[in-house]
Amino acid sequence: MRGKILFVVGLGVGYVLGTRAGREKYEQIKSAASKLWNDPRVQKRVDDAQDFVKDKAPEVAEFLADGAKKVVSKASGSSTKAPAKSSGSRSTASKSTSAKSSTAK
Repeated sequence: MRGKILFVVGLGVGYVLGTRAGREKYEQIKSAASKLWNDPRVQKRVDDAQDFVKDKAPEVAEFLADGAKKVVSKASGSSTKAPAKSSGSRSTASKSTSAKSSTAK
C-alpha cells in the first residue's frame, strides 16, 4: 500500500514539475493534494504514525547506542593490531617503489 501511495505521489510531482499545461492544471493538482492531505482518514493515519514513532523512539535510541558501543569496543580492541600491519605494508610498498625508481634511472 505504501509503495502505491508513493508511486501516485511521484506521478503527481512529476506531472506538476514537467507539465506545460499551465497554472490551471497546477492549481487543480494542488487542490486535490490538499483535499487528500486534509482528509480525516489520512490525518488519522498521520497521527497514528506520529504516536508510533514517539513510542518507539526511546527503544531505537537505546538499540543504536548499544550497537555503537559494541562497534567502538571492537574497533578499539583491534586498533593496536591494525597500524602494525598497515605500517609494514607501507614500508614494503615504499621499498618496491624506490627499487623501481632506482631501476628506472
